[in-house]
Amino acid sequence: MISLERVTVSAGNFVLRDISLTIPSGGYGVLMGKTGCGKTTILESILGLRPIHSGRILLEDRDVSQLAPALRGIGYVPQDGALFSRMTVRQQLGFALVIRHIQETVIRARVEELAEMLGITHLLDRIPRGLSGGERQRVALGRALSFIPRVLCLDEPLSALDSETRQQMCELLLKIRRHTGVTTLHVTHNLDEAEQLAAPLFRLAEGHIEQVEPTAR
Repeated sequence: MISLERVTVSAGNFVLRDISLTIPSGGYGVLMGKTGCGKTTILESILGLRPIHSGRILLEDRDVSQLAPALRGIGYVPQDGALFSRMTVRQQLGFALVIRHIQETVIRARVEELAEMLGITHLLDRIPRGLSGGERQRVALGRALSFIPRVLCLDEPLSALDSETRQQMCELLLKIRRHTGVTTLHVTHNLDEAEQLAAPLFRLAEGHIEQVEPTAR
């Protein structure tokens, strides 16, 4: 579960007040809205990258409002993927496990499992330079999922992709949801993307969030 209870958060002079939303455990929540409306500010508050002024943030019934980002157990995919330029895909997928001092045999098995699920086994020994946009986002997803997080946050992950690749990635995200059951918050401004993926769907406009019913499935 991801729950925001009357959260107030600011970014410079921009303030969002009394923001509330709930995504049930295993749900795939999509938050949509125009550029600049505050979607990323909300995401950053959940991640712990931006402190909140009031209210509570709960992940799986645990109040994480004051916890450091590393202690929240969230997998995160930023808009550009933010891959490490000198690491192979194999190293990217294993990175979060290496820093957690997981046994090497366990890391190898997890990397192979992720690569197969994401369709990137043939890329394991490549570095990011030369990968397509869709391939880079698959790697970023794998890195975020590697340590089996309770919660996954995606910030406009498909915005730089062409329409065909975006459709492929939507299908992959639905597959990941079925396979992992990870509770997800996906931020986008693309209505078609939102309606394909959302369960539930939220719209942020003029500082207010409302839950809306997707019209396409």
